[in-house]
Amino acid sequence: HFVGNYGNAWWKQREEFTAFNGPIVFTTNCIVPPLENASYKERMFTANSTGYPGCRHIAADADGHKDFSEVIALAKQCQPPVELEQGEIVGGFAHNQVMQLADKVVEAVKSGAIRKFVVMAGCDGRMKSRDYYADFARALPEDTVILTAGCAKYRYNKLPLGDIQGIPRVLDAGQCNDSYSLAVIALKLKEVFQLNDINELPIVYNIAWYEQKAVIVLLALLSLGVKHIHLGPTLPAFLSPNVAKVLVERFGIGGITSPDEDLKRFGIL
Repeated sequence: HFVGNYGNAWWKQREEFTAFNGPIVFTTNCIVPPLENASYKERMFTANSTGYPGCRHIAADADGHKDFSEVIALAKQCQPPVELEQGEIVGGFAHNQVMQLADKVVEAVKSGAIRKFVVMAGCDGRMKSRDYYADFARALPEDTVILTAGCAKYRYNKLPLGDIQGIPRVLDAGQCNDSYSLAVIALKLKEVFQLNDINELPIVYNIAWYEQKAVIVLLALLSLGVKHIHLGPTLPAFLSPNVAKVLVERFGIGGITSPDEDLKRFGIL
């Protein structure tokens, strides 16, 4: 059961894992190598495709089940986490949950209460340029809803953005791997509104990328035929001129500028 959120994006883990005091289970990548004197190294576990030297790995048995008894036993011996902040975050909006809200969402779109969805999934990073995403979220009109997954959300998921007729204005599907849910939601909306093309949906894509997982999410969106995706803070430097040309000409891939300018360019204002 998901109890709550502790901490922020991956790049703050050295200080936040120290303050957490309890065991940490890595289920996906974004492990920052701990310093030699890190107090939490003995509390690190890995699972699934992750692994790190010196960490205990929790492997699945023949039936795919994992035994977390060692993690639980350690947790009972640890001190409580140090409080970092106070407040509430609304989460848990993977596709199954959003589908339960489908009638409310469809009605809100038809009535004009929700005019646009903005997909702001992806990665966060240390760079000051990523403040753009917090500023962009703050500047969004109140008839827009953010669909997110991945640690990019920590730039705006604690902002008081409110809700639209009981629907939170930030629908958080989870971690990067849960971007699948955002694609399922988009395809379901296409079906509900009886559209021929996914690009006819009132959805804007403003993706924050950092590394390979975000690029995989981009490829998945392209495979669905999604066009006019905006990537930031910069376009991937590893794109060759020919590949970049294809992405721009065939899919309308673009970058970002400033929140105010992009709200106009994306047709939100």
